[in-house]
Amino acid sequence: MAARRGKILSIAAGFVGGGVLQAGIVTAGWSWYTRGTKFVPFDASSADFNSSIAQKLNPRSNPPVCIDHAIRQVPLSKLKTTDQDALTREFCRGIWSGIGFAFQRRYLERKYRTLEGRADDLWEKEQLKTSEYEVGTKITDHFEVVERTPEKVTVRCGDSPSKREPRPSDGIFSIEVTKDKDVATFHLKSIFINTSPDGADAKPLPPNFQFLHREYTKLWMETSVRKLLK
Repeated sequence: MAARRGKILSIAAGFVGGGVLQAGIVTAGWSWYTRGTKFVPFDASSADFNSSIAQKLNPRSNPPVCIDHAIRQVPLSKLKTTDQDALTREFCRGIWSGIGFAFQRRYLERKYRTLEGRADDLWEKEQLKTSEYEVGTKITDHFEVVERTPEKVTVRCGDSPSKREPRPSDGIFSIEVTKDKDVATFHLKSIFINTSPDGADAKPLPPNFQFLHREYTKLWMETSVRKLLK
């Protein structure tokens, strides 16, 4: 009996050990895949949080509940194009039409596509892959382009674009590309805010949410930028 129990424990330990090993391999692989994406300092003192768009959406200057800024730098020599507007457009298209947004897109489609007034939103992968993302473009009843320049596409997020007033779940998501002589820097900036009156004393979202959001941001960054490489 003791020998049998010892054998069972040995097999169980093997399964646990194998699971830990597999988890370690997956973690290492993910870390390697996303190694080019870094997070840089970004808080309520930034120009983005105090921009005219932010002030319009957040007139009470409520504090952010989550705020982060991811960057990915690539030598211009490694990109398919170095044209500023083309880089911004294709980076944005890659975000919305890529695998990083695919699950969320399908989830939002099942919930909201059949609702009245959503027919002009972008729902299909091909639409997201070819859109110019001009101001007013609505994406899956959850995102709306509120600013478009050759360097930036700024999107309001957090709830349906049909809700124009300040919202308990609100936010600004910026997709940007800047260049210097030799390098293009891709930026994903996220600001989540409770812009309603109740948001004046809002506390930061739990650390586990913020961690998962950053990992999701890495996925969006990597799956989009890699499409731009030669």
